[in-house]
Amino acid sequence: MRLIALSGAIVAAPGTTDRPECPICVQEPHRRRTPFPRWPSATGAQYPEAVTLPGPDLTPAATHDYRAPGLAVREHRLQVPVDWSAPDAYPPIEIFAREISDPARAGDDLPLLLFLQGGPGGQGPRPLSRGWWSTALRTHRVVLLDQRGTGRSTPVDGRRIAAFDGATAAADYLACFRADAIVADAEHLRHTVYGGRRWATLGQSYGGFLTLAYLSAHPEALTACYVTGGLPSVTGDAEAVYRHTYPRQLARNRVLAARYPDDVARLGHLADRLGAGPAVTLPNGDPFTVERLQLLGMPFGMSYGIDGLHWLLDTALADESTAEPSDAFGAAVAHQTGFDDNPLYAVLQEVIYHQGERAGGWAAQAEHERWPAFAAAARPLQLTGEAVYPWMFDQIRALRPFRAAAAELAARTSWPQLYDVARLAANEVPVAAIQYYDDPYVDLDLALETVGALGNAQVWVTNEYLHDGLRVAGDVIVPRLMSLAAGTTSLP
Repeated sequence: MRLIALSGAIVAAPGTTDRPECPICVQEPHRRRTPFPRWPSATGAQYPEAVTLPGPDLTPAATHDYRAPGLAVREHRLQVPVDWSAPDAYPPIEIFAREISDPARAGDDLPLLLFLQGGPGGQGPRPLSRGWWSTALRTHRVVLLDQRGTGRSTPVDGRRIAAFDGATAAADYLACFRADAIVADAEHLRHTVYGGRRWATLGQSYGGFLTLAYLSAHPEALTACYVTGGLPSVTGDAEAVYRHTYPRQLARNRVLAARYPDDVARLGHLADRLGAGPAVTLPNGDPFTVERLQLLGMPFGMSYGIDGLHWLLDTALADESTAEPSDAFGAAVAHQTGFDDNPLYAVLQEVIYHQGERAGGWAAQAEHERWPAFAAAARPLQLTGEAVYPWMFDQIRALRPFRAAAAELAARTSWPQLYDVARLAANEVPVAAIQYYDDPYVDLDLALETVGALGNAQVWVTNEYLHDGLRVAGDVIVPRLMSLAAGTTSLP
């Protein structure tokens, strides 16, 4: 491996890959096969083979075509089981995917590129203006999937979860919304809508987790995989993730202090006011606590994060002498930290890491308690990063209906495997990834360990961008990753 400040590369030797018959969509009626049966697995257990199980009748896919400015759009809706290992356990849910193409090439036989959205709990992007897809559409037809539970794919919200009879039932349902099920949905889409045609994937952030789950289950479906800021550890647990990312978030706080020292003082004044009383309430009725204020550090991994906070604090105080927060600031805090449009992001934040046996408990909260610098009473006040804590399910309105189920998920000690380590090591599908040197969300050291254990993979390491590099420089990143995977470009 060669690792320098702006770029570096690891190329793992390719191995061999078994290419079994597609386990999701078979011709036999009323049957479904799943690559992810729910079985009690121990750490290091072998990844299971696909099994055949009875499945419900599913409504055929529905398609709708129209034109948007600069785009030919085709929308697909189809039904899938909630639990692919027990298809009759729940009524089917709907999956939505939006296929876009360049209108000038709408009739061309272009290769398919499936975009795997970041998250968890993130819907596919809505292409309102130019983005990375503008570059991808020159050569591909792009499929934007709303992952199960998000967007137009039967969204999971507080009302749906409140209808369950108890925390265990709700947690069982939510456990069906992990990477294994999303991959199974994608395979059903690929076979039902596209006739089993192979496609490439572009995975942003959590989309990289999905990429590795896809390579574990269905490498035969993939022509190439591109990953932007999203290579997880395939053997590490949530506890390891937070051990690595807490120091990185502290480093981002130091960048804030160096760039905007007055903002650090202002945050301290706000925290003193929130901690002293009388109680402050956000416009939506949520309590405005110091811990809630600290959540404003979550975007620090993005290019706009620190500067965005600076301008938010510009009008944060209604009264400088008392540090009373302004109504506009309170409204912005309620929106930015409220999870109204993506509650699954919070509910599944740690669940996406769990596989095999674990001790149970809240991993981020345990790590948080090891860092006195992040205490609510500490000054200068340090803002927290991409982490979810149990108090959030008490204080944040959109998350309260999930409180008991989230606690049940945190307490569970046995989870299905998400990744097939042996198959990943023998991978032959070209994988090209970019990882960001200063990213506080996806730790670089853990990502490089993964690339070292992944066959036929290259990684471009850079400090030119942060976690949202795909958003700010997709016209640079996408073509380079495609060239790396194709072997027409090499890393220094």
